[in-house]
Amino acid sequence: MKKLVTIFVLCLLVIGCKTEEKTPLDGYRITGEAPGIYNGMRIYLQIADQKNRKINKDTAIVMNEKFMFEGKTDKPEIWFLNITGVNGSMPFIIENDLYKIIVDKDKIDNTSIMGPKANESLKAYFNDLKELANRRIKLMGQLRTTADDSVRETVNNEMVNLNIEQSKILFRHIEQNKDNSASLVFIDNELSGKEADIDKLNTILKTLDNTIQKSSLGKEIENKIQQLKKLKAAEGATEIGSMAPQFSAPTPDGSQLSLKESLGKVTVIDFWAAWCGPCRRENPNVVKVYNKYHSKGLEIIGVSLDGSSRQKDPKDAWIKAIEQDQLTWNQVSNLSYFNDPVARAYNIKSIPATFILDETGKIVAKNLRGAALEAKIAELLN
Repeated sequence: MKKLVTIFVLCLLVIGCKTEEKTPLDGYRITGEAPGIYNGMRIYLQIADQKNRKINKDTAIVMNEKFMFEGKTDKPEIWFLNITGVNGSMPFIIENDLYKIIVDKDKIDNTSIMGPKANESLKAYFNDLKELANRRIKLMGQLRTTADDSVRETVNNEMVNLNIEQSKILFRHIEQNKDNSASLVFIDNELSGKEADIDKLNTILKTLDNTIQKSSLGKEIENKIQQLKKLKAAEGATEIGSMAPQFSAPTPDGSQLSLKESLGKVTVIDFWAAWCGPCRRENPNVVKVYNKYHSKGLEIIGVSLDGSSRQKDPKDAWIKAIEQDQLTWNQVSNLSYFNDPVARAYNIKSIPATFILDETGKIVAKNLRGAALEAKIAELLN
């Protein structure tokens, strides 16, 4: 919801919509009227990136107070109408359909967008957000102007209730729009947030009309949810205190080596690669720690993420790096870069990365390097 709320806060817009008769189209066609806007002024269709920066998708030029866009979109999503010399921008849901837009150059909030039903839903959602924003402003004003503790307590309680109401508003609008693409756009935007309730979004996705679920965006969202579930499971499986995920992978000579048969009193799983500069610079320290504590029960299993498309011969590079850096402990690799199944099981997004296990295979620390790594090994073995 945060991304959509950000869009609302930036724009505070009211979208006027009505459903037009459907006309079979291979793409979208937007016919526009721009009263009072001079010939030659540019109108842009834009999208917002993850940092809410606007990126141009298409450009039209106003002639005789009219403009037109034609194109094709892969999926319904929120785009923005931006006009040179006009403050603000107008969000709307783009689909391969017919649109008619009448621009209000003095207040872009009053621009009228006529098209698919999804835009009526977007308008209703923004109107509810605007009403919540107005209530929040009023409450903040009360807090600033009163010193009465009882009044302040009442206002603070109302603010809490307002926050609860805001957390529910998106799901309410999804429930109300099971028959159009706005629900998918809402879910897709919510999934991009770090605090997305994946299970709740998955449940509500399955309540949408079958045609909406089976649309290209519906299938894309379903796949995204499954990937996020796997990622969430992997993150939970590699938290400190969890048992390390078991794995088996090829050694340089082609045999299989498992984590289970590599465990010592203390075991370090070291994710690295021949191409990784920071990993290679850290290797001398790991060698020093291994040589110092191996006799006391330290074992290391290196998991190489070689296999980058930039490597001419990943296996040769891997073996040479092992020899050059004098890595005398167990080494495995599927030579699949970050798609390595071991790396995916441990949710590896960057290297070097380390997991320190006790003799039972439980994770007791992770991502330690240099002196911190040696100190933890010494603590566990001494």
